[in-house]
Amino acid sequence: MAKWGMVIDLDKCTGCQSCSIACKAENNVPHGSPEEHIKRMTPFWHKVIAVSHGEYPTLRIDLIPMPCMHCDDAPCVTVCPAKATYRREDGIVIQDFRRCIGCKYCIVACPYGVRSFNYKEPEEEEYHRPDLPPSRADRGVWPFPNRVHGVVEKCTFCFHRIDQAVRDGKKVGIDVVPACAEACPAHAISFGDLDDPNSNVSQLLASRQWMRLREEMGTSPKVFYLPK
Repeated sequence: MAKWGMVIDLDKCTGCQSCSIACKAENNVPHGSPEEHIKRMTPFWHKVIAVSHGEYPTLRIDLIPMPCMHCDDAPCVTVCPAKATYRREDGIVIQDFRRCIGCKYCIVACPYGVRSFNYKEPEEEEYHRPDLPPSRADRGVWPFPNRVHGVVEKCTFCFHRIDQAVRDGKKVGIDVVPACAEACPAHAISFGDLDDPNSNVSQLLASRQWMRLREEMGTSPKVFYLPK
């Protein structure tokens, strides 16, 4: 069984946010109205945050892409009373919309702030995705049409692409990657099997100094950063 992970090269990242837009397009995440943006009610499964270092005139801003960390010891999984959040054998942490009751415990437990609460009711014009496997979409529709009002949403490493690639015998990380990695014009995002020493992500981690966010929390995230 593979152990999927992601490596983000901060030296290459330009902060263009193509990854965020690609994630929204791939997963049909609502863009929201200007009023919702002001109220911070717009869901983002993948976002780019700005971290400042120092003070003016030596101030430096680092732009850090932030998908879900898909932690090995994910606190969001342990606090969910409805078991809507669970971790697959390949390490991907999934959010089951059909079970989510919108209590937001997982949002509070997540130390990375990468979960969003979708306040909207599902719309009738949600597009049909016949290419999605049954494990990702019920009756081929995404998001689930029978979900309750208000659910927590998050990055899934585009696991529908991964599962389809595994079934088709394609190479994940080479032939198939998540939408954010595919859309990155600077090729700053790499994806693959962390247990495979020949994978792109394993070779990057072996050849460069790397870091993980908030390692003191003991969550063992599977998103690694190559610092500048």
